[in-house]
Amino acid sequence: MTTDILLIGFGEAGSTFAAAGAWGGRALAHDRDPARASVMAHLGLVCRDRLDDSVQGVPMILSLVTADQALAVARDAAALVAPGTLFCDMNSVAPQTKQAAAALIEAAGSHYVDVAVMAPVDPAGLDVPLLLSGAQAEQAQARLHALGFAKTRVVGADVGRASSIKMIRSVMVKGIEALTAECVLAAAQADVLDEVLASLDASEKAKPWGVRADYNLERMLVHGTRRAAEMEEVVKTLDGLGTGAAMTRGTVARQAAIGALGVKAPPERLAEKIGVIGRSAMPVAREVAQ
Repeated sequence: MTTDILLIGFGEAGSTFAAAGAWGGRALAHDRDPARASVMAHLGLVCRDRLDDSVQGVPMILSLVTADQALAVARDAAALVAPGTLFCDMNSVAPQTKQAAAALIEAAGSHYVDVAVMAPVDPAGLDVPLLLSGAQAEQAQARLHALGFAKTRVVGADVGRASSIKMIRSVMVKGIEALTAECVLAAAQADVLDEVLASLDASEKAKPWGVRADYNLERMLVHGTRRAAEMEEVVKTLDGLGTGAAMTRGTVARQAAIGALGVKAPPERLAEKIGVIGRSAMPVAREVAQ
C-alpha cells in the first residue's frame, strides 16, 4: 500500500484516528516522545524519529500536536515540505496562530488547511465532526473522506474561519467547566452542595447537574494542562476581536491549576473529586492568577 499520509504528533488524537482508520501500511508517524513508537508500530505505522525523514514525498500531513507547539511544527515542516503537499492543521489554536502557520506553509509552495476538531476524538474516532477552511479546503475534505473521516464540513475559503468557530465556542464549553469547579468547590465548603445542585437542576433539565459537575471536573483533572494551553489561544482570539477576555483568562488559570495536580485516574465520585481539587488546586489557582 502506498504511503500517503504523515501524522505529526501521536498522542490521543493521532493514535485514535490511526486505529479507527486502520492506517497501518499507508501512514508515517513522527512524535518527539520515543515512548509512543511502540504504539505506532503496534498499529502498523512507519515510525520516523526525525521530521526531515518524514515530510518529503508525502502528499498529505495531519498536524496533531499540543497547542503550544503548533506554530513551531508548521515552521519546521515549511523548511522541508514538498510543493503541493496538503498540510492540515488540526490543532486547537487561535485563528491568528493558524494564519501565521499558513503563511509559512504557503510560502513553501504547499497548501495549508485550517481544520477544527469539534468534539472529543475518543470515542468518536473518525466520526468526530471536523470544520475546514482555506483555499484548498474542498480538496482536503475529499482526502479526509478517503481516510475514513465521515463528518466534515467546509465553512469558508479563509484560513482562521474554522478555528474561530472552535475557539469562540470554547469560551462556553471550557468556561462552563471552570465555572463548575468554582461553583461546587464553594458549595462544598459552605456545606450547601446538594441544595445548589438541586437548584441548578430545577433551572435546566437536559442533564442533572451532579452528572455534569462530575464529568467537567474529571475532564479538568485529566486534561486541564492541555485545555489551559488551548484557552490561551482563545484569549488571543478574543483579544484580536477586541471584545474582552476577562472570564477566559480566569478559565486559563483554573484549568492550569487543576491540570497541574497531575491526576491521571480521578476518583469516581464527585465529592471525592472535589476533595482532591480542594486540598491542592485552590492555592495553585491563586498563584496562577497572580
